[in-house]
Amino acid sequence: MLTINETVIPEGDEELGDNLLYYDYNIDHILSLEAKGLTMEDEGYVSAYRSFEGEVYENYIYEKLLRFAANEPKIKSFIIKGPHKHRTRARSDALSVSWKGQIIYRARHKEIGEFDGLLFTDRELYFVEMTLVKSVSNLKKRLRKKRALLEVLFPRYKVKALLVLNEGATGTSELPDYASVWITKPYSARHILDRLSARAPRAPMRRVESAKIAHAEEIKTASFKYYATLTWMLRSLRGKDPIDLEFFRRSSTQRYHDIYTKVYVGYLPIAEFKRLAPGAVNAESKADRAVVAIEKDHSGGYFLTYFVRHSAKKLDNVTLAGGACKIVKKDPFGITLTEMNHLDRVMGDEFLLTPEQHSRLEALIPTIRHK
Repeated sequence: MLTINETVIPEGDEELGDNLLYYDYNIDHILSLEAKGLTMEDEGYVSAYRSFEGEVYENYIYEKLLRFAANEPKIKSFIIKGPHKHRTRARSDALSVSWKGQIIYRARHKEIGEFDGLLFTDRELYFVEMTLVKSVSNLKKRLRKKRALLEVLFPRYKVKALLVLNEGATGTSELPDYASVWITKPYSARHILDRLSARAPRAPMRRVESAKIAHAEEIKTASFKYYATLTWMLRSLRGKDPIDLEFFRRSSTQRYHDIYTKVYVGYLPIAEFKRLAPGAVNAESKADRAVVAIEKDHSGGYFLTYFVRHSAKKLDNVTLAGGACKIVKKDPFGITLTEMNHLDRVMGDEFLLTPEQHSRLEALIPTIRHK
């Protein structure tokens, strides 16, 4: 396993020159708040500034990792991004670098995975997650998704995660075995904001020269048909009544479960769903069914969740607990809505869940555990 910490990557950004100024930032909102007299004493300003600082921190760490990777014998290649790479358009069903300079994977033009960095050794693939959050407990789902996607795309590699966190971050003891942590000193991006807002001249970009540099679009990945796999999962799960539990528990199924974050198992007529969740569907809704899915929770269990499409671009995710329902509005341009479009074509009458089947599913799901 790679060892990355302050002993191999020194603190401070002096060696980077003005490289951090070459990344894309949107500081208009922060500047507008400053023009109104808001400061770090105001919650709105703090939120905007922390978001900006998180972007700078990611770029700061990436610059550090580039220099480390170029000189670390164990690392055989690393993907270049940001201002180090010429702008390209992201591709579908492939690993690529987006127009904004991020390493992403897309399925039919919808982004399903983003990676702060990717480092390859002979047998291991490290994806890097850089964040200024104080608690990492809620990162587990994100880590599972990214790891699972890379395991599908790069089956010959052992996929591991490298988390780069600030001092004071909590929850690191709860992270999975495949994740290692590099704790850095507190980082301030104030000097970067000052330079950007002043439109100060930049010194030339300090580029990293290395034979290890890899371009995302040139890296071959295993075939992954996102929507075809979604259909296969649905049909396989409903091979038994109410679901094929043996298939559900397979490691390959769980890997895809992590990629999609949920697995679809059928649907309920909207009248039946209204009985289960009074108030979740109003009179103006055009929904005729609620799609039923199984999702993982953070404690090692599973729960049922429902997707109700009220109109072409209006989709709600509903969860039921303790007699109450929680409704989350989904992004009208997000991947879940395109999944609903796909399910409209493939989820026929044979995937209807009767009240009795749904009741048995409700009783079954809490008895299953995951790692």
